[in-house]
Amino acid sequence: MKALEIDTPHGPARAHLHAAGAPRAALVLGHGAGGGVEAPDIVAAKDAALAERLTVALVEQPYRVAGRRSPAPAKQLDAAWTAVVEQLMADQLEGVALIAGGRSLGARVACRTAAELGAVAVLCLAFPLQPPARKGKPPRPDRLEELDAVAVPTLVVQGESDQFGIPPEGATRTVALVPGNHSLRKDTEAVAAAVRKWLAGVGDGLPQTVNAR
Repeated sequence: MKALEIDTPHGPARAHLHAAGAPRAALVLGHGAGGGVEAPDIVAAKDAALAERLTVALVEQPYRVAGRRSPAPAKQLDAAWTAVVEQLMADQLEGVALIAGGRSLGARVACRTAAELGAVAVLCLAFPLQPPARKGKPPRPDRLEELDAVAVPTLVVQGESDQFGIPPEGATRTVALVPGNHSLRKDTEAVAAAVRKWLAGVGDGLPQTVNAR
């Protein structure tokens, strides 16, 4: 594993690079709002991707690197993520196809930026579909449009009792339900199995190399 500090418009981010021999693609994953890249489901997805010969980069947003717990606004998150992924794809991950993804908040960022970054697929761990209800307040809008905007193959791994809801499947979207809630801690083996099965299928359609950026 190699840790890289990468400059972004909103401060330095950090990428933890796990290289695979002769990689078929690269999986770049972001973390959730209050957690880091050591979350059990992220680790499970990383291990599954390495087993499928994907190089993996786990990205820490600048607010986490700076020691802040509260996430930055969405536009800052998207801009920082885009800067990190573009730099990785121009250097350490040059020449391989990009699969973007993340956990919860990181999944939303990956969905919003997938088209701009040229991702060939998107992996969402615990996508936060519906914000929890606030006492005495009307329900807040769901985030399904962020998932629906993704035009490439997408896997959503969701806990069966996720308090943020369960997204529907779509034309290019597969939803894998595993035991547990939004944390996806209950059965990380099930998380890894779902990710590995999907990556194996998606991999059949991956180019061996892509044009260098």
